[in-house]
Amino acid sequence: MPKLTEQQRVYRQIARQFGRATKGYDMLQDDDKILIGLSGGKDSLTLLRLMAERSRILKPRIEIIAAHVTMSNIPYKSDVTFLKEFCNGLGVELHILDCSFDSCTDTRKSPCFLCSWNRRKALFTLAQESGCNKIALGHNQDDFIETMLMNMTFQGAFSAMAPVMTMDKFPITVIRPLCLVKEMDVEAYAKASGFPQQIKDCPHENSSNRKSMKDLLEQLEALNPEARYNLWGAMSNIQPSLLPPRMEKRDGTARPGNSEAAKE
Repeated sequence: MPKLTEQQRVYRQIARQFGRATKGYDMLQDDDKILIGLSGGKDSLTLLRLMAERSRILKPRIEIIAAHVTMSNIPYKSDVTFLKEFCNGLGVELHILDCSFDSCTDTRKSPCFLCSWNRRKALFTLAQESGCNKIALGHNQDDFIETMLMNMTFQGAFSAMAPVMTMDKFPITVIRPLCLVKEMDVEAYAKASGFPQQIKDCPHENSSNRKSMKDLLEQLEALNPEARYNLWGAMSNIQPSLLPPRMEKRDGTARPGNSEAAKE
């Protein structure tokens, strides 16, 4: 048997985790029409290739299209010509959406939040217009863990992202099939595949809280090589009896929100 190339080896590893996620979280059903958010980065390119390959399997039968959203007032740019060629090679229809936002409309929100919100809005609009019932995004396992650390640190909430999330205001379900895939594996695959770098990176990329959480995750893994898997497992291993109950303020006095739990 011929030896696998680095590209083949890492792709097989990613494909296994992709398959585990889509089956384990029941992400795909017959007659799904799925819009892939294609930013042009390594994660979305990898996701599109996996989803294109998966769409050729008969059961469950799915259909996919892709969309790339440009934000005119953010100097972040992908090679659109490459994206068109990449999609064409996979037999996937690509939509290019041009958007912008005014940061003065809500000074309480960061440019990162406003950019992300407007990109998502454009994807949801296209999904509905195209008859899609799902949107697939390329968040990897590192993104999930970093979001959890961010929310705990800055929001005081134990939350992250859901692998499968049905929206309240839209008849759309968001899926994240790379949720079990490590970022380092995607990076290795992107390098072996020759995926191009972004023409212009986001100017806020290295100044956001997410960059700090990425550094923190690296420190935790240096402290304990199993930290990643323990943090991922902690998201589905909540033990309420070993956590403090929620406190509610009444008449200026803090009181336990759950008296029974407070007695334990």
